[in-house]
Amino acid sequence: MTTVERGSADSHRAASRFFAEPVGDYTRQCLGRPVSVLQAGCLAPLRELGIGELTKSGFEVSVTVVDADQPLARRVLRDTQSAYADVITGDLRTVAIPQRAYDIVYCALLLERVQHVELVLDRLTSALKPGGLLLVRTGDRYSAAALLDRMLPRMIRRAIWSRFRPGIPGPFTPVYEKVVCDAGIASYALVRGLVIAARASDLTRPARPPALSSSVRITCAAISRLSGGRFDDSHDELLYVIRKPLDRFARIV
Repeated sequence: MTTVERGSADSHRAASRFFAEPVGDYTRQCLGRPVSVLQAGCLAPLRELGIGELTKSGFEVSVTVVDADQPLARRVLRDTQSAYADVITGDLRTVAIPQRAYDIVYCALLLERVQHVELVLDRLTSALKPGGLLLVRTGDRYSAAALLDRMLPRMIRRAIWSRFRPGIPGPFTPVYEKVVCDAGIASYALVRGLVIAARASDLTRPARPPALSSSVRITCAAISRLSGGRFDDSHDELLYVIRKPLDRFARIV
């Protein structure tokens, strides 16, 4: 297992390739057949999977997106649906998702805003083919940024969102169940017989507008200091490459 921490130019490049490299390796192993991707979460930055590079090289990759049937998600998907082979919306605990149908499930910017996280992850894992990859990018419940996100009034959250992400519908209501943290994800993987191949932490706070970014940075630093480091300011998101074993009875070492 490897860990990548952002904080320098080299680590920034490593984080930007964190998902693209295993996706590329997996796709090349599937030479001669198309690769199917399920994107869970309408705000997922799909470009970080490197799919564009793969298709330019002649590989066939199809992407289906799934998200909750909520007004904000519907607005995003309405604007982006032409980029996907299929769009699925509904209650993530029960919506019809084909089982063992996808080579890669990419779950990003979703777990921090949904309830019943373990049940949602079970549905996504069931959609994976044996040997497939579950890629997770999520906010960390125990980061200073997540605590600030939960504490701020909705009007202030909306104002910050519109400045950091102009033109993108949001923000979603923050939930951050207890499982949405490093220990929670590790425990989930262990209990479900999944293998965490790599993990990373990422600091994604936008640099612009600079005054707002500085204010958020100072506030998060204060939260970390006042909490005695319980709420960490070194990152705001966690990244995982998780493999579903070919044999569900495989022993994890």
